[in-house]
Amino acid sequence: MFNNGIDFEEAFAPVARIETIRLILALSAILNWKVFHMDVKAAFLHGELKESVYMKQPEGYEKKRAESKLYKLSKALYGLRQAPRAWNLKLDAVLKGLGFKRCQHEEALYVKSKEGSLLIVGVYVDDLLVTGSDVVEVEFFKQ
Repeated sequence: MFNNGIDFEEAFAPVARIETIRLILALSAILNWKVFHMDVKAAFLHGELKESVYMKQPEGYEKKRAESKLYKLSKALYGLRQAPRAWNLKLDAVLKGLGFKRCQHEEALYVKSKEGSLLIVGVYVDDLLVTGSDVVEVEFFKQ
């Protein structure tokens, strides 16, 4: 897809709806589970780009005698339209690799059940809402 110098397919990243966040909090309150808010620092820098993206050299960091050259990005950057989507795809793969299943009705909700315990993760861009029935599992996830 190429449009007016913009060459990417999707910039959308799913986020948990407010109703889902309220449900997670209500369920946690009823079952007396601890709830953790995790802000993933530099989240977008973990996203891997599917397309080739080039950028001008940042002001003050130009290479001598190569000022007109561009940098090819290997990872997403903040401010890049594709960054949230790239981060979400990476997070989705990691969570699924840890045994989580994504809810078919809410793409930003992941659940992992293991031997009678339940671990729930809600995603809102680079923030995670984490709760569960097994404190050890929650702590392991946080690490």
